[in-house]
Amino acid sequence: MCGIVGYIGSLDSQSPAEILIQGLKRLEYRGYDSAGIALLNKDEIYTCREIGKVKGLEDKWLAAENTVNYQVGIAHTRWATHGKPTEENAHPHRDSSGKIAIVHNGIIENYQSLKKHLVNAGHEFYSETDSEVLAKLIGYHYKGDLLQAVTDALNQVHGTYGLVVACKDEPNKLIAARKGSPIVIGMSDKSSIIASDVSAIVSHTKHVIYLDDDDLAVITPGNVDILDLNHRQVSREVQELDWDTDSTQKDGYEHFMLKEIFEQPEAINNSIRGRYNLSIGNAILSGLSGVDKELASISQIIILGCGTSMHAGMVAEYAIEELAGIPVKVMQAADFRYRNPIVGPNDLVIAISQSGETADTLAAVKEAKQKGAFVIGLCNVVGSSIAREAGRGVYLHAGPEISVASTKAFTCQVSVLLLLALKLGRSRRLSLAQGVEVAQAIKSIPAINQLLLDKQFNHIATIAPAYTQAHSMFFLGRGYLYPVALEGALKLKEISYIHAEGYHAAELKHGPIALLEEGTPIVALLNDIEGKDKMLGNVEECKARGARILGIITEGDTQAAEICDDVIEIPSSHKLSTVLSTTIALQLFSYQVAKLKGCEIDQPRNLAKSVTVE
Repeated sequence: MCGIVGYIGSLDSQSPAEILIQGLKRLEYRGYDSAGIALLNKDEIYTCREIGKVKGLEDKWLAAENTVNYQVGIAHTRWATHGKPTEENAHPHRDSSGKIAIVHNGIIENYQSLKKHLVNAGHEFYSETDSEVLAKLIGYHYKGDLLQAVTDALNQVHGTYGLVVACKDEPNKLIAARKGSPIVIGMSDKSSIIASDVSAIVSHTKHVIYLDDDDLAVITPGNVDILDLNHRQVSREVQELDWDTDSTQKDGYEHFMLKEIFEQPEAINNSIRGRYNLSIGNAILSGLSGVDKELASISQIIILGCGTSMHAGMVAEYAIEELAGIPVKVMQAADFRYRNPIVGPNDLVIAISQSGETADTLAAVKEAKQKGAFVIGLCNVVGSSIAREAGRGVYLHAGPEISVASTKAFTCQVSVLLLLALKLGRSRRLSLAQGVEVAQAIKSIPAINQLLLDKQFNHIATIAPAYTQAHSMFFLGRGYLYPVALEGALKLKEISYIHAEGYHAAELKHGPIALLEEGTPIVALLNDIEGKDKMLGNVEECKARGARILGIITEGDTQAAEICDDVIEIPSSHKLSTVLSTTIALQLFSYQVAKLKGCEIDQPRNLAKSVTVE
């Protein structure tokens, strides 16, 4: 959630301060409330911190007119956990001597007992954070060897950390460490860049190393030595990023979210290209090659995710059970982790995470492996923690997703999960003809979504004003479209701050209908697939109580259009592909409402892109 950037080396075109601030800007999408930077040489550490946006930090730095030649620096964007968003609580934090500065992402669970010990030893604290305790603890142990001081401190710490440490007395190195919070190191000939996310690195180098839990890295310009906590050398693979700098720019769009909505036809095509075979009606997932025996023997599937990723899993539950006849259970990853789930060697566990760093999902993967389950990961970031921990799985190839509210990651997740459902179905009960039909439906998804964007973008902008003053909205769906209703409600509340709830339409009369008042907006997913007739009856019940109906309907369906106040038409298609086009229509609706309300669409308040701490 917090953003970390560290730099050591020399780039002729940019100063370390410029590199660090540029890196922080590329991490802004993660969500934060304050930012700070520390630069050092053998004579001093200069620290600058500011509440709010990175632009404020940049202006403050430039106003200071600091012309000292620094070659090493660390920087941070903070998402408050311990202590309010204040300049005192912002990172970097320093030890009592002022020689050591750190940036930290994670939670030090035993910080209060450590703080008490340090106070008794004469250390004073100026912030409310657990991170300052870690800085003071490293300083407490420092006796001229920074690596040893960091090691000694981490051996006392309980909790999680992504950590970068700098010391004035050792200005030619940085120390990085990781446990439960991501750290990635970019390498080039003359410099090294450390970050919590590859977005801060990709403009400088595509060659990166991902640290594993309990790794320590000693980083000098152009060189990285990785050790364990006993200072034994360990080896980590150098990986090449498949992202480029252009993919992290807005390209003329007003918001990253809008750009990413419009990128979905291409992104989905990248996710499914080469992964289906129409002649045999099957999916080809190279990340699962060599495990057909294991897949054929599974007795149940457990899908793990949080938020949007969990909703993608719910769509997969319908598809896998229908196509393959395998029982599927979708679980919130934290619930799986803490409830002692019933899972064993004949169970397939699918972990879904866009970033591959979601803390609860990563912990759930470890628990599933501990219990002997067959685990696969579904991630968008090559080399991410969940991908490496699972050891096998499927990458999305959706490209970077910068907006906090997920759009193309969700639709690519669903598309790949449909391929998995097809693969499982063909190995069990789907005939060739049925497999070909499903494969054709998956193949058609990009073109259908492009058609929707071309036809409905301007129309949705014209109906959005009628919904900007709503206090609450309800999204109703059945079957495959029930998870879409949940996802549509989530998007609206994330970026417009309108209270929105998604319901299975059959649940209306079991409580939620009591909330309807004159003019309450209902978004009804009335697509012409199974369940439509029941949905029409549910809508009539809402209209009878004065609700305003926005219907998502199949193009040309006059019956559904007649009972709605407003409609968004979806191209007629197979029920599997209509899931995706309906989702995109709801994304556009949420975007237009939020834009009209003047909300900060790409960085909604209180939210972070990757939830890397519990």
